[in-house]
Amino acid sequence: MSVRFWTGLVMAQSYTLNDRGQVFIDRGHFHIYDRGQLWNQLEHTPMSGKRIFVLNGHPAQTSLNRHLAETYAAAARKAGHEVRLTHLADMEFDPDHGFAGYAQHKPLEAVLQAFRSDVEWAEHMVLTTPMWWGGLPAKLKGLIDRTFLPGWAFDTRNRNRIGMPRPMLGGRTARAIVTSDSPDLFFALMYRKALLRQIRGQIFNFVGMRPAKTTHLAPVGEANAGTIEGWQRQIDALGAAGR
Repeated sequence: MSVRFWTGLVMAQSYTLNDRGQVFIDRGHFHIYDRGQLWNQLEHTPMSGKRIFVLNGHPAQTSLNRHLAETYAAAARKAGHEVRLTHLADMEFDPDHGFAGYAQHKPLEAVLQAFRSDVEWAEHMVLTTPMWWGGLPAKLKGLIDRTFLPGWAFDTRNRNRIGMPRPMLGGRTARAIVTSDSPDLFFALMYRKALLRQIRGQIFNFVGMRPAKTTHLAPVGEANAGTIEGWQRQIDALGAAGR
């Protein structure tokens, strides 16, 4: 089996635990543990928490996405991570960028400035969102349009060899938790998981958040209590791990 654990502020890589013991590298030193010693070591090794920003991107006050965001945040806090949680429904702002190109932009409302501060503070960003008509809700798309601007999210004056702007939000990881009514197999075969690829590649990766992971929960419309409880356990585990 494979294990991962924290040693102070340095996280050890994954190593293979065989029937006779474990070779563990700690700052250049090798240690051999039998199974009992290893699990005792793991149990008493403090975990260094992450700074995690969770955005519930559903525009309604009550939704499954809100429940999933709160589930993730609660599990992360319980595991020792620092968490900031924002609900899109509580944010009042003009979602329309309103200009052709980026030569002009509207002054950012206070909630948008706070959103940017949370992104800057975070080491890991988590977005929960429904898929509507194959894309993001309009208000969530407007939040991205208004805040992920050149000079803050990416640098159009500094491009790579193929002409892409330099990302400016590197040093962070991300996850999108997407709900939809499209069964996962159908979503993959017919649409090639287009929205997941968009969020991961054209939003998170584009501004430097790597690695960016996605979780697709579907079909929501036919989900019973047992299915939702299973999703909740899945999100709870992700929150506890800070992933």
